Amino acid sequence: MSSPLDTAPLTDPVDRAEVRAFTADLRRRGVLRTRTLPFLLLGIGAVVFVFAFGSVFISLVSTLVDGGAGSALLLIPVLGVAALLAWGLFRSFRTAGVRRYRLDRFARANGMTWHPGFADPSLPGMIFDLGHDRETHDLLRRRSPRFVEVGNYSYQTGSGKNETTHKWGYVALRLDTPLPHIVLDAVGNNGLFGASNLPVSFGRGQRLSLEGDFDRHFALYCPEGYERDALYLFTPDVMARFVDNAAALDVEIVDDWLFLYAKRDLSTLDPATWQWLFTTLSALDDKLAQWARWRDERLASSASAVTAPRPGAAGGGAASGVPLLTPPPAGVARPGRRLRRGFSWITGVFVVLGVGWWLLTVLADVFVR
Repeated sequence: MSSPLDTAPLTDPVDRAEVRAFTADLRRRGVLRTRTLPFLLLGIGAVVFVFAFGSVFISLVSTLVDGGAGSALLLIPVLGVAALLAWGLFRSFRTAGVRRYRLDRFARANGMTWHPGFADPSLPGMIFDLGHDRETHDLLRRRSPRFVEVGNYSYQTGSGKNETTHKWGYVALRLDTPLPHIVLDAVGNNGLFGASNLPVSFGRGQRLSLEGDFDRHFALYCPEGYERDALYLFTPDVMARFVDNAAALDVEIVDDWLFLYAKRDLSTLDPATWQWLFTTLSALDDKLAQWARWRDERLASSASAVTAPRPGAAGGGAASGVPLLTPPPAGVARPGRRLRRGFSWITGVFVVLGVGWWLLTVLADVFVR
């Protein structure tokens, strides 16, 4: 990440023939997912349009035939709307093709690969197990020296008229060893009354206050009993890197992954966004290596002291019964693998208000009778 970032492919002019060839190659290799739903909706809309306005077209054509060329003016608004719809559809497909082409060339220029995305990604972060119709989009990946993936992500909740689409941008970094589940909830992107923008909440008993002004930028959550481990991981120099470079992002450490989250696209055609991301990743990567030395002492029982063989026995050398201590293996004990989820106080307020309104309605009905 220390090499200069080449953002020219994001803005340089493109050859339309090369874009079409690139899209055709993606379809031929089965990389590009064909979305049938938009075409189906377009077809249904066209059928409805024909049935609803067919009589109007027939009437206009009849007027044109009977009334002469002057009546052709009646067709201009209808034909204009049809032309605008066709141009908008064509432009949207062409823009999507150019976007894919630019991101692929940008990835190649910077030692990465591009992929259009996957359905139901198998990532352990908090946003990846919510809702339905989960999809990643525009993934840029680098395999070495540390695996990094930058992408956009969407999922849906509810159904019918109450269906909502949630969109995120994320960065996923593979760590050198599994670590306790830790969340840094950025204060700067919170909503009304300081409510977190994260899709889940965590028990307040897991909130850990750190020294300095770190709490002004992040609310840190770690599993109960892992406070000392969090202090070991978030030394003052590491905290400074997060405050200086990632204060606008929410952070999650889970298993052997570190995730950065934003409520907007991070895989984009904006060169400034990529410059900021690469600067952030470079700053953090310098400090992540020191986390590789962390070990969970709670796993020591599974790698407990072993008894040395008796003198003279095969491989002997130590007195009988003297324990040879071995360090804990890499990994996290069960209590530290996942944070305990909590209940948002804002949700609680709405629940209380709803119950209160229902009670008032019931009481009013009783007194009226």
